[in-house]
Amino acid sequence: MPFSILDAIDLVGTIAFAISGAFVGISKKMDLFGVNMLAIAASCCGGLIRDLIIGNVPPMMFQNPFYVCVAFLSANAVFALLLLHQHMPRKMVPVYERTLFLFDTLGLASFTVDGVMVGVHAGYPGNIFLLVVLGFMTGVGGGVLRDVLAGQIPDIFRKHIYALASISGALTTALLLRRTSNEFIAMLSGFSLIFAVRLLAAHFRWNLPKISDWESGDHSSQRS
Repeated sequence: MPFSILDAIDLVGTIAFAISGAFVGISKKMDLFGVNMLAIAASCCGGLIRDLIIGNVPPMMFQNPFYVCVAFLSANAVFALLLLHQHMPRKMVPVYERTLFLFDTLGLASFTVDGVMVGVHAGYPGNIFLLVVLGFMTGVGGGVLRDVLAGQIPDIFRKHIYALASISGALTTALLLRRTSNEFIAMLSGFSLIFAVRLLAAHFRWNLPKISDWESGDHSSQRS
């Protein structure tokens, strides 16, 4: 079977999220096993959730372990590289943070579009809601599990309109697929929108509203 655009997107997303998972594990001072677990969770578990939603069992990560192996190799490459440079100069910290953000955004965009396309090829091209959910869960599911395993609040709940970027890209891809038979244009549009929204949100510090001064103890005492 020839290598398709969707295969390329899968590969890019897997490598990107595996690298982001490895970076998070290393920053949390995990050992090699922990780094690999975070990389595999970040790169494969969004697809696992997607497959369970559409009844594709066992999920693809178990039918074809190719992408698990890619995640494993990517994580170990990052671990080996940073093992040789364990003492990061302070001036390199912003570079590390930008690198993590870039790979996280690349993985989000790739997997969101991938989730939509898997839904289309599974026989649900007209169900826009399902396609958006599949794209969203594929895009954010692995990153959420990565962050939970690392003991931190997932990015989806706290900064840079992470979830909104994924939803908007999935919706754009799904709607364009209804209006054009050109899958490449639909995928590229959704991918580009997610990337642009994430970059703009980081640059301009866009975040969804939140209540930062909430005091649950004081509030409870005032109500009682």
